[in-house]
Amino acid sequence: MSPPHVLVLTRDHDAHADHVRHLLAGRGARTTVFDNRDYLTRAHVELAYTTRGLSRRLLHTESGTLDLDSLTALWWRRPRPPEAHPAITDPSVAAYTAQESVNLITDLWEHLPCRTVPARESAFRRAAHKPSQLMLAAELGFEIPETLIATRADDLWDFHNRHDGRIVTKPMGLPWVENLAAGHAVIRKCEPVSARDLAYAEGLRFCPVIAQQYVPKRLELRVTVVGRRVFAAEIHSQESNRSMVDWRRYDLAMTPHRVHPLPDEVSGRCLAMTDRLGLDFGAFDLVLTPDGRYVFLEINPNGQWLWIEGLTGLPISEALCDLLLEGT
Repeated sequence: MSPPHVLVLTRDHDAHADHVRHLLAGRGARTTVFDNRDYLTRAHVELAYTTRGLSRRLLHTESGTLDLDSLTALWWRRPRPPEAHPAITDPSVAAYTAQESVNLITDLWEHLPCRTVPARESAFRRAAHKPSQLMLAAELGFEIPETLIATRADDLWDFHNRHDGRIVTKPMGLPWVENLAAGHAVIRKCEPVSARDLAYAEGLRFCPVIAQQYVPKRLELRVTVVGRRVFAAEIHSQESNRSMVDWRRYDLAMTPHRVHPLPDEVSGRCLAMTDRLGLDFGAFDLVLTPDGRYVFLEINPNGQWLWIEGLTGLPISEALCDLLLEGT
């Protein structure tokens, strides 16, 4: 019998993927890495159909040819979208060929006859929509912050006044803005709303934003679901002024991380949510309030975990290997 073969869709220098590939190799599994961006420049796809249907599905790369129907699992990690071939200099033609490549590659990974983690791309992209997450979380019994999504300044002012100014904003989806002229990106995290911000509230009409009631914190929790296993880590974000509003303003030296004994009821809600979203993997951000309430903030269908594993010893990567090799 052939060893398990996992195709990892990601970019170069992905520490999470490299770590899991090393563990998979230790279990006798074969892995191949592919970045969608390489399609047409360093790789080609071959699909052939007879009058009765599909006859072969091949990926040709610089290292050889891969029969996609021989895969035992596909891990949709963090690939970049296909780009136009550099030989195309006309911008309109380049945009057209890039979009046609996206159409093909997206559909290709959607229909492979193997396990796909965290889910088919269409499913986990839908799962990332924050308004839908909030609705589902409340339906499953999570407490959520009072939230406003609007594009009118008056709505933000009213929301701000109703909560005595204790509100935060965060992006709908993209956590960064690329400044092409300067050659760098501006990162956007969860931010408290200041009087200066309100002075520019008319700018809401150009782009939607999520505003939420600030939730008091005893701890923040990163809960990682892998298959049917739930790994909860507590982040003592209130120990550092830098991380008090958003733990992703990392101050690891001053922010203890520990394993958290998550109540079964909360674990069950997390599993129910990944089930409803069609995910085998999900990274939840929760708040434990000073009076002991667990409040849902969001779920990242493709979140990071290595720093949690390193600081707490939670075997998240091994669980991911189990999931990728399940049934083989």
